[in-house]
Amino acid sequence: MENDLKVRRARHELTQSDLAEAVDVSRQTISAIEAGRYNPSLKLAFDLSDYFDCSIEDIFEAPTTEE
Repeated sequence: MENDLKVRRARHELTQSDLAEAVDVSRQTISAIEAGRYNPSLKLAFDLSDYFDCSIEDIFEAPTTEE
């Protein structure tokens, strides 16, 4: 799943550790989400969208399939 978490985090001048602490996950989880290696749970996606005051769809974009 594509996301712009790294960009949003940088705009707010947050480290991965800062964001991880704010949403109660590990820094490694934030790193994996940013790298596209981990899709967050629905709860974590909501926590991130609440933190950045936006919708989940603003942060995460499902991959499109081309026919």
